[in-house]
Amino acid sequence: MFPSLTRVLPSLTRVLPCLTRVLPSLTPAIQKLRKIYHSAIKPMEQAYKYNELRAHEISGTVRALLDGEITSKPMVLFLGPWSVGKSSMINYLLGLKDSPYQLYTGAEPTTSEFTVIMHGEKTRSIEGIVMAADSSRSFSPLEKFGQSFLEKLIGIEMPHKLLERVTFVDTPGIIENRKQQERGYPFNDVCQWFIDRADLIFVTFDPTKLDVGLELEMLFRQLKGRESQIRIILNKADNLATQDLMRVYGALFWSLAPLINVTEPPRVYVSSFWPYDYAPDTSRELFKREEISLLEDLNQVIENRMENKIAFIRQHGIRVRIHALLVDRYVQTFKDKMSYFSDPDLVFKEIVDDPDKFFIFKSILAKTNVSKFDLPNREAYQDFFGVNPIGSFKSLSAQCSYSGGCLLDKIEKAITSELPGLLSSINPGKAPPGLSSCEATGCGDKPKNRYRKN
Repeated sequence: MFPSLTRVLPSLTRVLPCLTRVLPSLTPAIQKLRKIYHSAIKPMEQAYKYNELRAHEISGTVRALLDGEITSKPMVLFLGPWSVGKSSMINYLLGLKDSPYQLYTGAEPTTSEFTVIMHGEKTRSIEGIVMAADSSRSFSPLEKFGQSFLEKLIGIEMPHKLLERVTFVDTPGIIENRKQQERGYPFNDVCQWFIDRADLIFVTFDPTKLDVGLELEMLFRQLKGRESQIRIILNKADNLATQDLMRVYGALFWSLAPLINVTEPPRVYVSSFWPYDYAPDTSRELFKREEISLLEDLNQVIENRMENKIAFIRQHGIRVRIHALLVDRYVQTFKDKMSYFSDPDLVFKEIVDDPDKFFIFKSILAKTNVSKFDLPNREAYQDFFGVNPIGSFKSLSAQCSYSGGCLLDKIEKAITSELPGLLSSINPGKAPPGLSSCEATGCGDKPKNRYRKN
């Protein structure tokens, strides 16, 4: 099943059954999660055009969700410089060495495509243009990066036990002396798309060439906010003697410290992830333990996939709610400042250019217990209202109906009770404390439903 892992098989007796066992059906939970999203969160997204915010100005992912993402398997993304062993590591984990579908490897830059390795009934390759056109998959948004990119996207399906539970994505290596324009598509934007959807991110390095340049610095800026999903792989570790490896390990952290601004650094795995035996006179036992720890880490991500989806959608709902509250405050301020003789364009330009003068952001913090760290940048709303006229939005109090209730009520119910309740139902006895309280989630004043008697 995993022929390439034979050198650590004696120590994997408890890990491999977990990686390949059939999970209990989560179909009812997924259906309920989809229902909560479509009934409580998506209407607010659409009403206030949440996905039109500039994504790079927001701390977190700004986008509408697809059904395919809710039902998809966990995604493991491999990033890093060229020829550090990303493709070799995938070949090793899946046992693809010497098979017709092994990923091509070499000392020179070899992977020029984004390769998605996923489960299928038979082994076959799929062109990127077909993947993007298939509505049953979650890759249709990739069409926005153009046909030049879709020619560099390829999918590989195969009937593999591990791929029944996880999807791997191999990426082109970062080349420090190559300009993004030379690739013919927006490489960093494509990387960001996969980063936003990855459950686990392996950033791989070769200990013999720790070149941290501008391209790699840009990559780590894109990883900001995803630190909990990052794992650093110091691959090909048996190429160095133990003493040299210790020096390289310290040099790696010294180089990455300015790029990863968190109190707890990411987990680092030190080994050689390929099907060959370790070089003599190296730390063989350490490398074996590191491989086992990595597989246990991968298994933990797979086991927690449903909990992670619920937590992600809840976090997404909180951001959508904050955006709606801000747009509502802009709308209310605009109406308050307008008079019979006012020029609407000048009035709103004054509000958008200096929202602090009108206490727009402070009023949200004061009334709703929203964390200031969750607020979008003010400049994001200058762009947002530049393409979305203020007159196209209703106030939250007007987003109510007799039969459907209020949009704000629905999203707050989803955040404070429905999603935590769903989490408890699939993981009994481990309900996160405080998720059902408005104090923790930042619930504020609810708009009065004009169509319902009190």
